[in-house]
Amino acid sequence: MQYDIADISLAGLGKQRIAWADKNMPVLASIRERFSKERPLEGHTIAACMHITTETANLLRTLKAAGATVVACASNPLSTQDDVAASLVKDEGIAVFAIKGENSATYYSHIDAALDARPTLTMDDGCDLVTRLHKERPDQISEIVAGTEETTTGVIRLKAMELDGALGFPIVAVNDADTKHMFDNRYGTGQSTLDGVIRATNVLLAGKTVVVAGYGYCGKGVASRARGLGAQVVVTEINPLRALEAAMDGFRVETMDEAAGEGDIFITVTGNRDVLVEEHFLKMKDGAILANSGHFDIEIDLAALSKLASGERRRQVRPLVEEFLVSQSSGNARIMVIAEGRLVNLGAAEGHPANVMDMSFANQALAAEWAVVNKDSLEPKVYDVPDDIDQGIAALKLQTMGIAIDVLTDRQKEYLTSWHTGT
Repeated sequence: MQYDIADISLAGLGKQRIAWADKNMPVLASIRERFSKERPLEGHTIAACMHITTETANLLRTLKAAGATVVACASNPLSTQDDVAASLVKDEGIAVFAIKGENSATYYSHIDAALDARPTLTMDDGCDLVTRLHKERPDQISEIVAGTEETTTGVIRLKAMELDGALGFPIVAVNDADTKHMFDNRYGTGQSTLDGVIRATNVLLAGKTVVVAGYGYCGKGVASRARGLGAQVVVTEINPLRALEAAMDGFRVETMDEAAGEGDIFITVTGNRDVLVEEHFLKMKDGAILANSGHFDIEIDLAALSKLASGERRRQVRPLVEEFLVSQSSGNARIMVIAEGRLVNLGAAEGHPANVMDMSFANQALAAEWAVVNKDSLEPKVYDVPDDIDQGIAALKLQTMGIAIDVLTDRQKEYLTSWHTGT
């Protein structure tokens, strides 16, 4: 088995940490138990371009239990947990091509290595693997039965491909399942983003002004958790409905031009580019901290910041924290960037807690099974996760939490489907 990881001797620690996460992923564990008996993915090869974390490891173990041959690569150069990669190779027999801190060339060579396995299913987090496949390896597209996509940014790219008529095979938008984005994006991103900021800087959030760019589910989570830790939270938005929602949730809503001079900590989570740019850097306080929790490292214009602080005016001040000394009209300001502007929750912390990834990766596993079962009727477009899968995962999660809910009576069901009863 070929693989490319940092250090195989780290496998012992990785195995221990994977087991810890598994204890907090009971829904996925129940799916793995069924998959090991039914083997619904027998004969398929899955190329999984995802964050190589303890939670992902348990998803990959589940796919292997279903009968699939699994090859994994990283979906972000900083997100790989090297001990987990080692354990997947040594203990699970899963080929992994991922090293924390790999450069861009290695990152794409690892994606190519996963595609060299000639997959029949793809599993992506950000659409880099699918984009690489379509741009560089179009001859392999006909071999693909279907794919799944984990994150908002990836779904946006896939829908653009579908609109352009460029998408070559069906892909299930796992991110859009309610049991994914309502929990993973909000509670997972909210907690893990602030975890990354705190681990990297040891900053006290209480009393600070935290500017959250974007008020989608991820932004909602970050804003609420920052307020819970005592921060004054400012939200910036481009969507009037989301801006209105943020205002009615009790947050101050401003433009980034207004917020740039007020914030102590800036967190971008928009899924877009150029959210923090030169005009904002020139207004920021001395000591301002910048972090990104959007998928790609283009939300903060690092090229412009680097130009403003060229030469000796740029230095590393803590592990994963760079200081940029910027000349402003009122003097010099030190601006701190965490984790190279990449996903702060994975670059500087461990990503989302296993409890919430339990549902996200249950969606991934069941979406892959659904795609294989229904492959003959699927077209090359983006599909939602079927509602029965989404509802079933929610029910399973409640069951594992020891929570019971009410059930409609026959009379209630009849009322909900009738128009005869009124005032």
